[in-house]
Amino acid sequence: MIIDMHNHSIKSDDGRAKVENYCQWIRSRDLPIDGIVLTEHRQFDPTDYSGLASKYGLVILEGSEVETEYGHVLVYGVTEGLMREFDFERVDNPLADVLAAAEKHGAIAAPCHPGRPKVGMFAHTEEYGKPDGVRIVEVYNGGSRDDEDQIALDNADEAGYLGIAGSDAHIVSHIGRCATRFPDHIESMGELVEALASGEFEAVTFKN
Repeated sequence: MIIDMHNHSIKSDDGRAKVENYCQWIRSRDLPIDGIVLTEHRQFDPTDYSGLASKYGLVILEGSEVETEYGHVLVYGVTEGLMREFDFERVDNPLADVLAAAEKHGAIAAPCHPGRPKVGMFAHTEEYGKPDGVRIVEVYNGGSRDDEDQIALDNADEAGYLGIAGSDAHIVSHIGRCATRFPDHIESMGELVEALASGEFEAVTFKN
């Protein structure tokens, strides 16, 4: 099962793609992915995409991308209880609070594009130190430039972090650039969280 773990629709302030357009692009280009996760910026406002999922034979799940002093963080398994732990709309949430809330509510928090200046975790570790509680980071990002992915890979390897990947698509043609391969079938966010917790997955990139 190959899932593109990081994408934005028009629900994000900088998103330019409708979810159905993503689905159409995946099928028209015969992209090698089985599903996508929508991680809208600074929010979690779930929508019923079951009709589109059935129509296109894709798994469509929803997480969130929140912001911390260490940069941006993907959160999988958001619940109402988790949303009461910190303000998703803030741009300066303490990473420790996000990680603690995720652990408390059975979710997974993973810093994304960590090799990117300003909004990536590894741009801040020299100043703030290595954060406690990080287990997974995004090592391939479809929007990465220059050596950002290599910085993420090298630092993740040094720190012993597991790696996921996502396209970080904001426009239709960017979907399916990076994804994460899982050995078992996944149909729900609960199953995705379980798979991430198991550590049995592999980041893959199709950018080249």
